[in-house]
Amino acid sequence: MAEASPVADLVARAREGQPRAVARLISYVEDGAPVMREVTAALAPYAGRAHVVGLTGSPGVGKSTTTSALVAEYRARGLRVGVLAVDPSSPFSGGALLGDRVRMQEHATDPGVFIRSMASRGHLGGLAWATPQAVRVLDAAGFDVVIVETVGVGQSEVEVAGAADTTLVLLAPGMGDGVQAAKAGILEIGDIFVVNKADRDGAEATLRELRHMITLGAGPRSGTSMSIGSFMRRWRFWITSSKPLTSRSKLSTTKTFR
Repeated sequence: MAEASPVADLVARAREGQPRAVARLISYVEDGAPVMREVTAALAPYAGRAHVVGLTGSPGVGKSTTTSALVAEYRARGLRVGVLAVDPSSPFSGGALLGDRVRMQEHATDPGVFIRSMASRGHLGGLAWATPQAVRVLDAAGFDVVIVETVGVGQSEVEVAGAADTTLVLLAPGMGDGVQAAKAGILEIGDIFVVNKADRDGAEATLRELRHMITLGAGPRSGTSMSIGSFMRRWRFWITSSKPLTSRSKLSTTKTFR
C-alpha cells in the first residue's frame, strides 16, 4: 500500500485541528514552495465551505480591535474562526512588525481560533500576495469563518472585495468630509459600513454623510439603500447597513455581527 505524501498528511492533520499543520501549509503558500501545486490539489476537495469576512479601513480606525470583538462573537456561537491579519512591509528594510495579533491576545489560547499575521511583502491592494491561498488553507482546515484584516488602506486598495464573501469597511470620525465620502474607491466595495470610535465628536456627521453616499446607489425598484459596490458586483445584492460602534461597547459589536 502506497504511503501518504507529506502534504496529504499535513492536510489530514490540519483538518483534525492541529495548528502546527495549518501554519506549515500557510508557510508553504507564502513561500511559494515547490510543493504548492500539490498543496492546492490536496486542499481543493475540502474548500468552499467557510464564510470569508474582509475587514478594511484606513490606518488607526480600529481594525484589529474590531476583528478581536468579532472573533469573540463568532466563538460565543460555537464557530471555529481563522484570522489572517496583513501588516505592511518596510519599503527600505523589507521587514514587517507583525503586531495586529498583539491586540487579539485574549484568543491566543483558544483552540477554536487560529490567528496568522502576514507581511504584505510589497504587494499592493491591501493584502499579501499569498492571502487568497492562505484563506483556502483555513477553509479546507474546517474553519467556519475566516476573517481577513487588511493593512491600513487608502482609497484604491480594494483587493479584499475579491477575496471575501462579506466586506466590512471601517471609518472613524474626523477622517474626511462629504466630498471624501462620495469619492470612488474603497467605499464602493462595502457590504457593511461601520463608523468606529463613535464616542468621538463628529460621529453623527460621518454617519450622515455615509448614508447620503449609500443612497446615491439606491435601486430603482427596491426603494432600499444598497451600496454602490453591491451593484457593481452583480451576483450579490445585499442591503448595506451603516452602524456606529465603539470598541468598549459589546452591544454595538453584537449589532454589527448580526
